[in-house]
Amino acid sequence: MRKEHYVFPLEDFVSREEFNQIKKFSRDKDTPFLVVDLKKIEQSYEELIEHMPFAKIHYAVKANPMDEVVLVLKNKGSNFDVATVYELDQLLRLGVEPERISYGNTIKKEKDIKYAYEKGVRLYVTDSDSDLKKLARRAPGSKVFFRILTESDGADWPLSKKFGSHPDLIYKLIMKAEKLGLEPYGLSFHVGSQQRDIGQWDNAISKCKYLFEAVAEKGIHLKMINLGGGFPAKYQAQAHDLETYAGEIRRFLHEDFGEELPEIIIEPGRSMVANAGIIVSEVVMISKKARFNQYKWVYLDIGKFGGLIETLDECIKYPIFCDKKGCAEEVILAGPTCDSMDILYEHYKYTFPHTMREGNRVYVFTTGAYTQSYSSISFNGFPPLRSYLI
Repeated sequence: MRKEHYVFPLEDFVSREEFNQIKKFSRDKDTPFLVVDLKKIEQSYEELIEHMPFAKIHYAVKANPMDEVVLVLKNKGSNFDVATVYELDQLLRLGVEPERISYGNTIKKEKDIKYAYEKGVRLYVTDSDSDLKKLARRAPGSKVFFRILTESDGADWPLSKKFGSHPDLIYKLIMKAEKLGLEPYGLSFHVGSQQRDIGQWDNAISKCKYLFEAVAEKGIHLKMINLGGGFPAKYQAQAHDLETYAGEIRRFLHEDFGEELPEIIIEPGRSMVANAGIIVSEVVMISKKARFNQYKWVYLDIGKFGGLIETLDECIKYPIFCDKKGCAEEVILAGPTCDSMDILYEHYKYTFPHTMREGNRVYVFTTGAYTQSYSSISFNGFPPLRSYLI
């Protein structure tokens, strides 16, 4: 279905000069691959420090675990949040001190807790009686923070239901932690990844205030709130800028806790690295399902299993650019594998120039987070997504 002339707001995501550098860099390389700009990650870190100076940054390693990304953030002074002992081993190998690491997954094997404790990690999250008992047995005396169940309304990639518990249960876990020889240190929550409703932080912080006061009545004084992640990256639908998020979150905190804030931790992942990545892909095939179908199908050489799993249910809508001119044509986008689930966007229609042909390259912006780390090992024999640094 053709519309007006194809226009893509390239400068919203990268300067023309930077784009030309990417094209030149990519010319002799087989697609698909990810290009990561480390300078942009440094800039993201500095922007967070500027707008949220009251918060201690624990980068969520799962977003982009490339050694080079970890090292640049280590050298900037970041702390880190890990979800597994494998991420922990990577950080230790790269010289990150265990004092700078939190174990932020509520789902942990007892032997992994023991391993992390032996390596020097002393800050853990929990949300269940089972996990709390494991921590007491294998990480005695550690600081523990408790994850509150929150809704993810307004988030492009929700994180509710699986993690966190209701405040009533959290209250009981806090009471029990001290008796088990752990230090009940603070609370945490996550309002959902790419959260567009800033008010969700207000709701969660108010729950924290309630619990701080409730346990204080029993003589337990919590010292920390982990605000999680959820800060924005530049996708197809724009969000508020970081300064707006930071200003509102600061206001919510002061409204509930006054001028003397508890220790504040944030766990940025997507907002730290997403904007620094561009995936270069190739059009494998363009076809129709019937003679009079309204929409063409465009198959790329990257799909859900190659690094774009966050297109599941069309949740994350990446900006995708083809450097051709022509009339704008709405298409259905799909990946290259033999799995019928490997359709990227069928209901939300992307537009490309009608002159686009098989073999042309397309550029998927804002792909520095949750792409390479999500790509499959060998589905259909495809290798994991390659990455390069610029």
